[in-house]
Amino acid sequence: MTDSHAHLDACEEPADILVERARAAGVTRIVTIGTGIESCRAALEISERNEGVYAALGIDPHQAATSEAGRLDELRELLQHPKAVAVGETGLDNVRRFATPGEQRCLFDAQLALAEELALPVVIHSRAAAGDTADALVGFLGTVVLHCFSSPELLPTALERGYYVSFAGNATYPKAAELREAAAAVPDDKILVETDSPYLSPQAVRGHPNEPAHVVHTIAALAEARGDAPEDLAARAHANAAAVFALP
Repeated sequence: MTDSHAHLDACEEPADILVERARAAGVTRIVTIGTGIESCRAALEISERNEGVYAALGIDPHQAATSEAGRLDELRELLQHPKAVAVGETGLDNVRRFATPGEQRCLFDAQLALAEELALPVVIHSRAAAGDTADALVGFLGTVVLHCFSSPELLPTALERGYYVSFAGNATYPKAAELREAAAAVPDDKILVETDSPYLSPQAVRGHPNEPAHVVHTIAALAEARGDAPEDLAARAHANAAAVFALP
């Protein structure tokens, strides 16, 4: 299994322990996420210490009005690392608006350009910004991963454009029927599963910090929604992660 999106540097427990527990649960690959330059450095350090851990590196929209937004040259350099597999997370957020829409879009556009320059996929954060996200991606020529998918209104665009769609623990919540319906509509070769650790613990472990081992619960819920066996969905999502992030 692959946890396609985790914030190992943000977890309370040491990353190495979480990786060990994930392996015991059958999770053999994890993509850990950098959300700013120091977070990116931490993600790379974790990936260097742990086999099967890779890093997506970006500056998230919450920092678009800070000095982090001016560190794209440093980000470009970090993305040369052999374990860096994607740009992101980057995108737009109209819920936790710590920066103006214009500031967020400027940073987003710059990272899309960086992804094209380096021929890397881009991992997208989009909250309450479906239309704006779709518009920003119109001219992007690379591979798109919609992380922690939570905007059913964005699904038609994702399907039309061939984006990868990644579902997290919030898709297991009792009131998240729309997300499970969306998961059922995603083609076999475009679905990914993530934890977004330490956030959004699946319903079965809700109230406890999330970790990569818990991806099994999200796989089980999505498999039920899709009419799949959990092991079949796990294998599909694992293969898709290998394809999108060029993983061994």
